Amino acid sequence: LPQRLASLAAAAREEAQQSRQQLQAQRQEVVQLQEQLSRARQDGERWAVALQRAQREALEREATRGAEQARQQELIRDMKGRLLELLREKDALWQKTEGIDTPMPSPAPHSAGLCARCRKDFRLLSRRYSCRLCQGKVCHTCSVDVGKQGRCCLLCYQQGHSQAT
Repeated sequence: LPQRLASLAAAAREEAQQSRQQLQAQRQEVVQLQEQLSRARQDGERWAVALQRAQREALEREATRGAEQARQQELIRDMKGRLLELLREKDALWQKTEGIDTPMPSPAPHSAGLCARCRKDFRLLSRRYSCRLCQGKVCHTCSVDVGKQGRCCLLCYQQGHSQAT
């Protein structure tokens, strides 16, 4: 019996030693896991701070973009208003000019020796033409050849062409 007790005690000591070693290994593993957990928590905190910063920057960019878009829309609205003002002004000016009569050709001067337009003296080398419309005497420079119908002064020619169009 004493030998049996001694072998049981030795087995119990050895088992206790193994249990201590397992306990020590498990304690080391727990310490390592706690360190990993601490590092993971620190990483999580850093990522949370980075996420908050990124969200704040995104909100700031969105606010800036919204303000810029509002400013551009107001500018477009102002430009459309100015365009409408200019169109109204153009229409008003057009209506004002619509009633203006074109000037009539001046009557032929009493002196047959002067051009009705430029008042140049007719001489030997400067030929005079009779305008087929107003009958005024004009020089070559102040007249236009209208083919078979003869010549007419520039003013009558311009009036005739502006009425034709």
